[in-house]
Amino acid sequence: MNDWKKVCPLDEIPRLGSRQVNSASGTIAVFRTAEDEVFALRDKCPHKGGALSQGLVAGKVVTCPMHSWKIQFENGEAVAPDKGCAKVYPAKVEGGLVWIAL
Repeated sequence: MNDWKKVCPLDEIPRLGSRQVNSASGTIAVFRTAEDEVFALRDKCPHKGGALSQGLVAGKVVTCPMHSWKIQFENGEAVAPDKGCAKVYPAKVEGGLVWIAL
């Protein structure tokens, strides 16, 4: 069973931007797409640990600011030819509020 945590109102996360959330398991990056979808990943690139929350969002992918690895929001997988995975956390918008499951 998931323990849902309220993050913030959706409009507090800029479109194509992110927000960091601290949890017992580390920092989580919560992203907002141009279509107002939200996704959450562990805020650490699987390559060299760059802060994904500082990366560029395009579609449903974030590009790590350190070495330009692209990480998919839906499954946390690096886009080929890179290999690796960031932990994915379920995320949703309900009543204009963003929630993540820990």
